[in-house]
Amino acid sequence: MVGRPFWSGQLKISLVSFGVQLYPAVNAQAGINFHQIDKATGQRVRHMNVVNQDQPVENAEIVKGYEYAKGKYVVIDPEEIKHLRVGTKKVIEVKQFVDLSDLSPALFEKPYFVLPDPKQSHEAYAVVREAMKQSGKAAVGEVAFGGREHLVAFSVPAGNARGMMAYTMRYAEEMRKAEEYFSSIAPVEIDKKQLAMAADLVKAYSAPFHFDEYKDDYEAALHELVEAKQKNMPLPLEEEAPRPAHGIGLMDALRRSLEEAKPAAPQRKKPPASDKSGPMLVKNPKRKHKAA
Repeated sequence: MVGRPFWSGQLKISLVSFGVQLYPAVNAQAGINFHQIDKATGQRVRHMNVVNQDQPVENAEIVKGYEYAKGKYVVIDPEEIKHLRVGTKKVIEVKQFVDLSDLSPALFEKPYFVLPDPKQSHEAYAVVREAMKQSGKAAVGEVAFGGREHLVAFSVPAGNARGMMAYTMRYAEEMRKAEEYFSSIAPVEIDKKQLAMAADLVKAYSAPFHFDEYKDDYEAALHELVEAKQKNMPLPLEEEAPRPAHGIGLMDALRRSLEEAKPAAPQRKKPPASDKSGPMLVKNPKRKHKAA
């Protein structure tokens, strides 16, 4: 079961229109989540919505507001936002098709699986998908959800999957100018022999990309830490970082690297001893309040 779609509507290309459904491609619940805990009592710290520092406010009484002057707000009701007149809430109109290579990875935000609407014919979906696959093009349009409008790109994933992918993207005004940062990099005269050896090193470490062979070591280490605390075992401590080699030139480093070169594909990592992520075991004494 894939559950309910995150967004449903029409994908429109000129006069061609067909229903699609978007499902988040990222599992937001995959990692360990921490809560704030009072160290002395082991109780979870709760947060309250207040005004004037001490007067609680119910969630139902909280609305959005735009500060147009210092301390002055225009209040916007959630229902007013819900009924905004935005054409892209239910229809994604494709503005253009572009080469996949023209889309910089820096533009992408979140991936979504794109499925045809099960209540409609899949013919248009299949035909457009095949045309995009053969041309190597991505479709670019706009869609409104989550309280804002998003630039979105549709593409056909590699492999034999019959579906499509969608990626929300950043707008141009959201991106900082690369020239402001890269212009400070001083030009360097490149030695041809070093360049040739570096090219050989790149070739030696080149291999097909196997996505499932890369694992989150940080998340695995968190699991080990939580388990060690649960079982009152010695904590897995950080190992001393390897020191950089001193007195070795670039040419020697390239040569030694080539000699030690091995396949770039990482070995499959063993899963942590346990993937159970229970709460940290703490005592529950009563907090002692200091006398005023």
